[in-house]
Amino acid sequence: MPQEDRQKDDWNSVDPHRFCVAPMMDWTDRHDRRFLRELSKRALLYTEMVTSAALEFGDRENLLAHSPEEYPVALQLGGSDPRQLQFAAKLGEKAGFCEINLNVGCPSERVKSGSFGACLMAEPELVAECVDSMRQSVSIPVTVKCRIGIDDQDSEAELQNFIGIVADAGCDLFIVHARKAILSGLSPKQNREIPPLDYDRVYRLKSSFENLSIIINGGIIDLASAVEHLNYVDGVMLGREAYQNPFILAEVDERFFGAQKNELTRKQALVNYLPYVDQQIAAGVPLQHITRHLLGLFKGVYGGKAFRRHLSQNAYKPNSGIDVLEEAMHLVEKHMRDCEQTNEEVNDLC
Repeated sequence: MPQEDRQKDDWNSVDPHRFCVAPMMDWTDRHDRRFLRELSKRALLYTEMVTSAALEFGDRENLLAHSPEEYPVALQLGGSDPRQLQFAAKLGEKAGFCEINLNVGCPSERVKSGSFGACLMAEPELVAECVDSMRQSVSIPVTVKCRIGIDDQDSEAELQNFIGIVADAGCDLFIVHARKAILSGLSPKQNREIPPLDYDRVYRLKSSFENLSIIINGGIIDLASAVEHLNYVDGVMLGREAYQNPFILAEVDERFFGAQKNELTRKQALVNYLPYVDQQIAAGVPLQHITRHLLGLFKGVYGGKAFRRHLSQNAYKPNSGIDVLEEAMHLVEKHMRDCEQTNEEVNDLC
């Protein structure tokens, strides 16, 4: 049986939505997802948002590129044209993604001007039409990622009305960012920080729609709080912390999916990733396109700054290869040895 088919069979027995890594523009590309898979075999990964227009008129082969090792991985689409989204969803299923997710949560001006993203929360009937159109064309799940509201349309009743209308179109899983989006006056970064989090509203949403799967997103930065959310909702989605501190995923399979304790070290994760890096370099991918996703691997560890500095200073150079990563790893090991020696000297003096 092909590797991808074996992996799919494995995931059919568990719900990967218990722990997901959020789709993040310019961050969760195929190189990042492939590295995160070294840390967790079970967490559900999402692509960056890909617009349906780009898939219809652009380089769809490149936009949909991923490796079987990334599975389970879902494709997030942006768009508001039911016909175009249907076409894009078909491409996504054919490419091997396990889910199609519609972005109804991104607050950027660029997305708003394209009539998709968070502004679509004001048009639940259109979102329902888009979901229905995609569901008719694919056999994999079609899900929606949204906010708890937008601008002055942020009452609990309006949120429940939105969810109810879209659910009637056949969507049975919603990823809900527990902040409203302010579409005029705030940048995307500010929209991740300024509107207050309201986890309780998401909890109540789950209570009101017990038949739906509700995944909570927004402001989650550690696994302990993520586990606590599972008392009220069906799953959690981790965002920037999973990118800036990727090794946090090494505990996910044990804590969320009942797997055996992961004995993987940061060094071993990097060593395991090197064959992929070498393969991509041979295919013409510049090393810096890959190493930018690794800068947080040694966050909080002695030598982590030296690791980041070495990659930043060397990965961009022409003809850079995996030796740059190996040298950076050796710097970490040297700092750790120096630290251990210093501690022994202090202990001897005590």
